[in-house]
Amino acid sequence: MIKYLYILSFLASLFLSAQPNCEIYKSNPECYKSCQEAMTAIRYHQGSYSSQKHFDKSIALCNNFGYSYMEKAVPYLKRGQFIEWKKLIDKAVAINPKEYLGYRGWCRLQFLRDYEGTIKDIESLKRITKYDIGYCQTGDYHLNIALALCYKEIGQIEKAKKIFYKHLNSEITSVDLYDYYHLGILEYELGNYTKALKCFEKQIKENDYMGETYFFIAKAYLKLKITEKYQLNLIKAKEYYEKGLYRTDTYTETIDKVYLLDILNEMKNNKQ
Repeated sequence: MIKYLYILSFLASLFLSAQPNCEIYKSNPECYKSCQEAMTAIRYHQGSYSSQKHFDKSIALCNNFGYSYMEKAVPYLKRGQFIEWKKLIDKAVAINPKEYLGYRGWCRLQFLRDYEGTIKDIESLKRITKYDIGYCQTGDYHLNIALALCYKEIGQIEKAKKIFYKHLNSEITSVDLYDYYHLGILEYELGNYTKALKCFEKQIKENDYMGETYFFIAKAYLKLKITEKYQLNLIKAKEYYEKGLYRTDTYTETIDKVYLLDILNEMKNNKQ
């Protein structure tokens, strides 16, 4: 199941970053040349002088070719030059909102923790889209789950919960790598410890390589005053972490992140 979900996420990521087909622009010579310049740009190292120069040529040839604005923006995002990124990605969104609203929204969440901005972008995408709104750029989250996480982070827990369950109970929904982990934490924060444990059980069934899951299972058992299971799961969380079984992200800290130090402090503070 885990391998299957990784494939789905990978395919979703490929779809979201798909290269344009330049042939569809043949009736417009300038935009056709613009697309070709963009295809030349991506042959060079992302963010390099040569790559950015070709994107500039692409934009000069056809200033409504959103792909070049988006791709030119990416290196700025990764470098933390968010003002430069925002200027470019805003132009891409203005040109093609259906294509880039979800992407901008996800980046606002992942890199900037701009929860209100992400909510605005995803809700706007939902209003103009009749089909499934799809996944975030990395393929880890459906955009509905990203939306739920944003509402959770700004304190609108019940609204977040409603979005979670509506998405996960949909007939066309496939469960992704971290969905039940986040839902379990949400239920835990609401004080619904038994429900939280059921979510964590589903998380383990779908994706059992995260020490973080066992950390929150332990905390739920502690709240239920089942100390033996609390201790066993805390030990398991530590063992998973020491084996390298925990979430990482190349650029940012993930939402609901747990560190080994959190586990060690929990053990120290609640030593029986």
